[in-house]
Amino acid sequence: MTTQDYATRISQLIQDHQAEIGKEWISQLEALTMRSNVVSREQLRTHCQQFLAAFVNATRSGVLDNIEHRAWDEVRDLLGEISATRAKSGSTPSETATFVFSLKQPLFAQLRSGFAADPEALGEASWTVTTLLDQLGLYTIEAFQRTRDQIIVRQQQELLELSTPVVKLWDGILALPLIGTLDSARTQVVMENILQKIVDTGASIAIIDITGVPTVDTLVAQHLMKTIAAARLMGADCIISGIRPQIAQTIVHLGVNLEDVMTKATLADAFLVALARTGTAVVKEAGKA
Repeated sequence: MTTQDYATRISQLIQDHQAEIGKEWISQLEALTMRSNVVSREQLRTHCQQFLAAFVNATRSGVLDNIEHRAWDEVRDLLGEISATRAKSGSTPSETATFVFSLKQPLFAQLRSGFAADPEALGEASWTVTTLLDQLGLYTIEAFQRTRDQIIVRQQQELLELSTPVVKLWDGILALPLIGTLDSARTQVVMENILQKIVDTGASIAIIDITGVPTVDTLVAQHLMKTIAAARLMGADCIISGIRPQIAQTIVHLGVNLEDVMTKATLADAFLVALARTGTAVVKEAGKA
C-alpha cells in the first residue's frame, strides 16, 4: 500500500466517523479544560466543531505529512485565531496545545477499529496521524506564543507611557516627574511625550524632575541632555530638579557638563524659577499665614 493509499483510507475513515470523533473529543476536552474556567463550554464546542470540520476537509487532499501545504491553510488560520483568543483570555501554552493533542485518542480509537485486520497498516496509519497532530500542536504553541509576545510588548509600551506623565503646572509650564531607571527605550518615550505636550500646550518651560531616579550615570545624563536638546528645538527651556547631594557628586565625578542647564534641588524651587521666567509671581493673600 502506498503512502497515498494510506492517506486516502485515513481520510475516509475520519470522514465516516466524524460525528463520533467530535463527540468523544469534546467530552475529553470539557473534562480537561473546564476546570480552569478560562474557556466557556460554548466556546470550546464551537472551536472543536470548526477545527474538526476544517481538519476533515484538509485530509481530503491526501496531504497528511505537510501542514504548510495550501490544503491546510484553513486549519492553520483557524488554529491561529483559537491560539490568539486563548492567549488573550489567560490560557496557558499547555492548555492551548492540549486542544490539538487531545484529538489523538478519539482518532486512534477509530484507526484501531478501521485497521484491525491489518496490524502493519494500523502502525503506519497511527504514525501518520501522530506526526500530523504533532505538527499542528507545535504550530498552535508557536501561534500562541506570538500573540503572548505581542501582548507583552504592548503592555510594556503602555507601562512606559504611564510611567512618564507630563503634567501642566501652570500656563506655559510643564513638569515631567521621572521615577525609576532611565534607559534608551524609556528616554524615547519621555522625549516623544514632552515634545507632544509642548506642541499641544505651547509651553515655554519644562521641568524634568529626577527625584525618583535612583542613580545617574553617564548614560542617564546623555539621555537627559538629548531630551533637553529636543525640547529646546521646539522652543522650550528645561529645568532639571531633584538634584540630591549624591547625584550632584556623581555628575561632577562623571564630568557631565550641565552648565547650560538650570538645575534645582527640588521641584518647588524649579517651579518658582519657572514662574519668574514667565513673568508670574506668587503672592500671599494679606492677613493669611
